[in-house]
Amino acid sequence: MSGQISVRAAVLDRMGEPVRVEELRLDSPRAGEVLVRVAAAGVCRSDLHLADGHLGTDRQPIVLGHEGAGVVEQVGAGVTAVAPGDRVALCFVPACGSCPRCLAGQTNLCHAAAASNSAGELPAGGTRLHRPDGSDVKHFLNLACFAERCVVDARSIVAVPYELPLWEAALVGCSVMTGVGAVRNAAGVRVGDTVAVIGCGGVGVQAVSAASLAGASRVIAIDLDPAKLELARSHGATDAVQASDRAVHDVRALTGGGADHAIEVVGRPETIRQAFAMIREGGTAVVVGIAPRGVDVPIPALDLISDKTLRGCFYGSGNVLAEMPAVVGMVASGRLRVSDVVSDVIGLDGIEDAFRRLRDGRGARSLVVLDAQAAGGP
Repeated sequence: MSGQISVRAAVLDRMGEPVRVEELRLDSPRAGEVLVRVAAAGVCRSDLHLADGHLGTDRQPIVLGHEGAGVVEQVGAGVTAVAPGDRVALCFVPACGSCPRCLAGQTNLCHAAAASNSAGELPAGGTRLHRPDGSDVKHFLNLACFAERCVVDARSIVAVPYELPLWEAALVGCSVMTGVGAVRNAAGVRVGDTVAVIGCGGVGVQAVSAASLAGASRVIAIDLDPAKLELARSHGATDAVQASDRAVHDVRALTGGGADHAIEVVGRPETIRQAFAMIREGGTAVVVGIAPRGVDVPIPALDLISDKTLRGCFYGSGNVLAEMPAVVGMVASGRLRVSDVVSDVIGLDGIEDAFRRLRDGRGARSLVVLDAQAAGGP
């Protein structure tokens, strides 16, 4: 396979407008890159944020999608870790290993990966996606996997064992790694701790699972949707609280003065303030949810003298490529469950409907199936 191939992809031509399925031209992988036939991809709120213009409007037109899995079809020069036919999950931060943040162990904040993401390009420079007229189309988060095939940096590839269906492996790359990392790395939940999780969609329910696996004595799920609260209970939540102005009071009552940790997975000023208010003195509130650019969150400054911590979390605040194989193994063994988080199975033409469900807070995770045979379900 050489030159260019034709692929169907969901293209966001302009922020605020619907995505459209188009035929694009995809270049062959360059040195250090891999061509992947996409089996399945999850629809994440981060995709929606970019589509709605919340993250700026300079990356357009663009192919979204950053939570996927598939089968390697071709490798570029110098790639030896994978070969055609290998089953892989995708990581959207191909860490360079040599920038200041990578050298400090914060590979999720890799400067090189952030630069290519901000440009809508791949780490080697430029885009591999083009319209038939030759004009360029950008890549979202170094992947662009809302397409039949994608070319990615080889550092975005994690092997998937054959016992794990690729439709489940697809969800590991973002929602599972983010939820698990928020609990393990950002919050540092220990045995006996109490944890509140605000927002129990695709990421939040994985935070619930991770807190339960970490040995938390109480895991309190908070959401507007009763169905999501029931899903959280099935993933280890000990308590369910209806999202409202009383949520802080309810959590503090359940924990006897405040939770040790609160994980916010919504990205709204009011829920971030609630997360900070519902933790005890010395507790930690971790913000995973993404708020639109320009949104500020006022917090009571006096609360800071009680040694509370409010911290952010991007992609689980860890070394994703080092941790992801173990998490893939946990999903394959059944210790982490993702199959029941998928609420809607769609094709490329169903992404706009998935965005509407996200805006309305309906459902947990929509899954785009691009190759049903390779995906293995659901």
